[in-house]
Amino acid sequence: MALTATLVVLASGSGSNLQAILDACERGELDAVVSLVVVNRRSSFAAQRAAAQGIATHCAPLDPYRQRFDDRAAARAAYDADLAAEVAAFSPDLVVLAGWMHLFSMAFLGKFPNQVVNLHPALPGTFPGAHAIDEAWAEHESRGLAHTGVMVHLVPDEGVDDGPVIVAEEIPINSDDTRESLEARIRSVEHRVFPAAIAQLLES
Repeated sequence: MALTATLVVLASGSGSNLQAILDACERGELDAVVSLVVVNRRSSFAAQRAAAQGIATHCAPLDPYRQRFDDRAAARAAYDADLAAEVAAFSPDLVVLAGWMHLFSMAFLGKFPNQVVNLHPALPGTFPGAHAIDEAWAEHESRGLAHTGVMVHLVPDEGVDDGPVIVAEEIPINSDDTRESLEARIRSVEHRVFPAAIAQLLES
């Protein structure tokens, strides 16, 4: 592994976890450089964060592939293969999914074995998928769920949020929490845990 690792970050939303990674690199807490940021939504603020720091960006929407292919699986495979080629051109040590709202097939994952890492706002084995915080909050309100959490895990295959865990941290749901205060606390933990987990993975 190179002394300073190369990261490619994929993000769909505001890019707050991308920013946490960039800040950790700048502070020297993460011996890495982000060489490319990929977004799949033109409205994603992550691309603006990257551009502000002179980082190459690539917008890769799925819709053109859905228009080209009648079969959804074929569209997904073609999209994943093309995006894998774009990412591979940067020779990343890790491909980091930071709020990336697209489930990859093996057409992408097979190109980066043990190199794709994801952040998920739930503990291992709980609340997989895109609505983890909403589901944890609903469970708290209906059944008194006392805690949720954050995990960072590898993505070796097409399983949803169930790859080998690098780091997991429990987060209590307090009696005076609201849905919004819980999410804010989860995000704060994410911003601390994600760069540290990436650093740990690069050192292993």
